[in-house]
Amino acid sequence: MNSNLAQYLQATEIIDFHHPTVKAFVHKRIQGASTPRQQAVKLYYGVRDEIRYDPYSIDLSVKGLRASTTLENGRGWCVPKAALLAACCRSLGIPVKLGYADVRNHLSTARMREQMKTDIFLWHGYATILLDDKWVKATPAFNIELCHRFQLKPLEFDGTFDSIYHPFDLLGNRHMEYLRDRGEFADVPLDQIIKDFYRTYGSPQQLCAFDFQKDIEQENPLGR
Repeated sequence: MNSNLAQYLQATEIIDFHHPTVKAFVHKRIQGASTPRQQAVKLYYGVRDEIRYDPYSIDLSVKGLRASTTLENGRGWCVPKAALLAACCRSLGIPVKLGYADVRNHLSTARMREQMKTDIFLWHGYATILLDDKWVKATPAFNIELCHRFQLKPLEFDGTFDSIYHPFDLLGNRHMEYLRDRGEFADVPLDQIIKDFYRTYGSPQQLCAFDFQKDIEQENPLGR
């Protein structure tokens, strides 16, 4: 195997696909899928919808970002959710890169805006999966319930075309803007993420003391 490709198949401290919890999740989700593309699609939807998106759950530690930890918590922000999808696919011998970009996110809460002092989210994470000799981007961050509440168009993934954020929501309001491509990596570039987060946001982990679900229900009780 090409040595450059091999790095996108390896387990790491964060992409711990040998963990029993990860192996069990993969085994359950890929039932009926006979090809890598079908398996990747099933895993994408499993991570997207069964792991609740929670930007308050930021834990900038190896343990906090591990695929197994994300499964055990049942929630996570974009970086650990992308790492979990990578772990699941790599466990099946499907190469995956971890991609990152800075984005302007128009979906946030008052608490997040006050804490962050900006609507720019650094190091938004996604996965890039090698399927049928083509690298395809997959963004499993926003679970379907969150999309329905905020009237966002859910990100679908068919293993053929890139799945990246839509610029507008279903009402035509601005939703997501990609500002800077950070590149793609074999593992989570944790040291750089920590450096940039603390320099820009102070301590984003202060949000862990609050409940994201309660905040969005209070601010948007019936959807827009």
